[in-house]
Amino acid sequence: MQSTITPQECAQMLGAAERVVAMTGAGISTAAGVPDFRGPNGLYVTRRYDPETVFDIDAFLHDPEPFYDFTRDFLSVVDRIEPTVAHLFLARMEREGRLRCVVTQNIDFLHQRAGSENVISVHGGYWTSRCLRCGVEWDFDTLRSWVEKESVPRCRDCRGLIKPDVVFFGEAVKGMDQAAAEVMEADLMLVLGSSLTVYPAASLPAMARCPVIVVNKGPVGLAPGSDRFFIDEDLDEFFEAVGAAMKS
Repeated sequence: MQSTITPQECAQMLGAAERVVAMTGAGISTAAGVPDFRGPNGLYVTRRYDPETVFDIDAFLHDPEPFYDFTRDFLSVVDRIEPTVAHLFLARMEREGRLRCVVTQNIDFLHQRAGSENVISVHGGYWTSRCLRCGVEWDFDTLRSWVEKESVPRCRDCRGLIKPDVVFFGEAVKGMDQAAAEVMEADLMLVLGSSLTVYPAASLPAMARCPVIVVNKGPVGLAPGSDRFFIDEDLDEFFEAVGAAMKS
């Protein structure tokens, strides 16, 4: 039987904690309008984009065009959206000195735009890109300008293929050692909007030596246990109530 808690109880636990670590997945961004991958209407389910051709490193090296087709759609969405209540809640917790860091599986910019500074992006992101031939690095604005003009952007120096620092299937994730260290030193862990099915990131909550609060719509790949609490509710609604309880 899974244990659960109310927003008021969550607020009490957060108020008593001194070293909180949050882990976030696609579910925290879907309310902002970012399409998820594994949900009922996710990109993998609808097959609008085939992960075997879009996010596989070997497929990308063979034919990068499907990935850049996705990138144009993805960046046009990201340009139009704003951080959610849950993003802003985490940023406020960090400013107040309660939240140590956010470990995110997402490749959008919403945590940073919300004001979070200590973000470990284990699946990388679009903020930097590099030439796979000569190693020259570019920032996000440069990549975006090229993506808007070219089907597949190429290095201006050597004409090598440019790849954003997004982690593909077949590549090592980023920052896992740091993320694991943060989780093991935490006195409270939040898992928000993740189904906990993508490894190795999904292994992080099992490393926690503290209570773990999971808020996600739908099932998650973490077994019930002592000091594990599962809330199957809308993230923004739940954290609106948590925030109100913490102010009262």
